[in-house]
Amino acid sequence: MTDKSFSPISGTELPPVPQQNLSSPRNQAALDAQALEARRDLERLNYPAPNWVQGSTAAGKSTLDVLVVGAGMCGQTAAFALLREGVRNLRVIDATTRGNEGPWATYARMLTLRSPKQLTGPDLGVPSLTFRAWYEAQHGVGEMSTFDAATPGWAGLHKIGRVDWRDYLLWVRDTADLPVDNGVRLLEVSDEGSELIARLQGPQGEETVRARKIILALGRDGSGAPRWPDFPSLSMTDPLAAGRVFHTMDAVDFDSLRGQRIAVLGAGASAFDNAACALEAGAQVDQYARRAVLPQINKSKAASFPGFLRGYSALDDGRKWRSYTYIFDEQVPPPWETVRRCDAHDSFALHLGCGWKDVQPQADGVAVTLADGTVQRFDAVILGTGFDVDLLDRPELARYTPHIDTWARHVAPEQAAAHPEPARFPYLAPNFALQSADGQQAQTLSRLHLFNWGATMSHAALGSDIPGLGIGAARLAQALVSDLFVEDADLHWQQLLAHSEPELIATRWHRD
Repeated sequence: MTDKSFSPISGTELPPVPQQNLSSPRNQAALDAQALEARRDLERLNYPAPNWVQGSTAAGKSTLDVLVVGAGMCGQTAAFALLREGVRNLRVIDATTRGNEGPWATYARMLTLRSPKQLTGPDLGVPSLTFRAWYEAQHGVGEMSTFDAATPGWAGLHKIGRVDWRDYLLWVRDTADLPVDNGVRLLEVSDEGSELIARLQGPQGEETVRARKIILALGRDGSGAPRWPDFPSLSMTDPLAAGRVFHTMDAVDFDSLRGQRIAVLGAGASAFDNAACALEAGAQVDQYARRAVLPQINKSKAASFPGFLRGYSALDDGRKWRSYTYIFDEQVPPPWETVRRCDAHDSFALHLGCGWKDVQPQADGVAVTLADGTVQRFDAVILGTGFDVDLLDRPELARYTPHIDTWARHVAPEQAAAHPEPARFPYLAPNFALQSADGQQAQTLSRLHLFNWGATMSHAALGSDIPGLGIGAARLAQALVSDLFVEDADLHWQQLLAHSEPELIATRWHRD
């Protein structure tokens, strides 16, 4: 048996892995009390602000000011920011059931978040709404919980449990009274005049909704789709692939893999997460990566301070392109705790510098052809190959995708060829809106605002990662507020003229 407590490279003893909890026990009474405190703080901030937007209610219109598509971490925070700004004629929809928004209870398979526990974002600067306030209310500020002896308190907490984060987001939603319609999917966007037309599918069937603005907060894959490698013998329409070839985003019954030999492709966090789940279910796992050495430095950490997150969008295109192509090329290391989670099993083998040439589903398993031409047979394979950014993959926007501007038009052809994925990122306006590459559909695209991973090349990771979330949601809301005001400027002028509230009526100087 291999000694897992020493590094084979340095020969030094490895540090112990801190306690990692997927979730903590709920102290509902403490959470209810914390929610009351947070609501009092929101009331002190005059939340929700009175609605001031006029255009959508003029002449009897039944048009939303904003439709937010996606109620995960980014969508709900964008809605919260809009309500704080007095944009109340909005609706938030999510295709999934309550609690399954975002990846936290579905395809995310890490035990804890990657981010440090002290980061804020969904709270939008309200201290009583922070994760820390939520956690301390239940488990105290010390090393061990005052509610459950087996749970760390805030001081003893290493990182945030994945399910704890999901439950915290739901608590923020409920506490701030954010309106979310679950089970409602966006099928298609079209336009009529100056309005967007959203065709939705919900529990009661199809409906059509008019909106002045749509925020597309569709998650990590919301600007494209899962990335499937192009292997000559692999087609996902092949019935032999069903139940044998998975992407890390797929639903995987890990218990059914017990006693089987599984191959995982990729060296990112999700690949290691899925390998760990298979190992813990009792499978033997061989993990493969083309890289001879795992990425060692998370360069994106150096791009998560306020100056970068607030200032990046003001950079010229050349500096933006330089920054993120470098970060993408360097890649992100898997969390060390996750690597150790896999290394703890003798049934785990990591094969570096060993890519795949082909994947062939068969009646009794999957044949994987390695880079050296040898063939290995497995019971199933899991592809940890991430997500692509390509709006051509988004059926909701099909009528507009030929006109959407991308970064490929704003860098030299040789740069776009050297970095094809960054070149496919949409080239967004300062207000996160899509833009037209050919002048067609420009007005409609200006009303579609992308708030997910696809915004990264234009705005930094403000619509995807926790460090930038608060900055991104506030910037997006303020931009939409400005747009809506300018669009209604003449209505507000008439309101200004009509304003006649007397201020001196309680004095002897009042005059009619």
